[in-house]
Amino acid sequence: MSRESPESLTAAEWKVMKIVWRLKSCAARDVYEEAGEAHSWAPSTTKTLMRRLVDKGHLTVTPVGTSYLYRPARPAWQSLAGAADTLLENTLEGLDGRLLAYMVKKSRLTPSDLVELRALLDQHNNEAAEPGEPDA
Repeated sequence: MSRESPESLTAAEWKVMKIVWRLKSCAARDVYEEAGEAHSWAPSTTKTLMRRLVDKGHLTVTPVGTSYLYRPARPAWQSLAGAADTLLENTLEGLDGRLLAYMVKKSRLTPSDLVELRALLDQHNNEAAEPGEPDA
């Protein structure tokens, strides 16, 4: 199933996708062995999740002999940005700032991430300032 905007992921599906994004291209066995170690899942659980991810458009599958090769249908960043867009669309008016502040507190930001974030905040502040009003 090919979609421009795949269906949202469940918590378990995110865990599988993290494995596949890291491996980039893998057999189901690679994923269910790692998921079994990390999450104590049976191979059948992981296989079911992978089938759902293919159906939802998050994974592509290519037959290779008697096995299948799985790859992410899109980069992790695109999936994360889509999830963030959904979260922001569902945020109550006036809570965007609190939500973003919470996310910053919970994030593992590098010094370069902080520089970029400060620049974005300054740019946003300058664009939001009324004409003729001094930047605060």
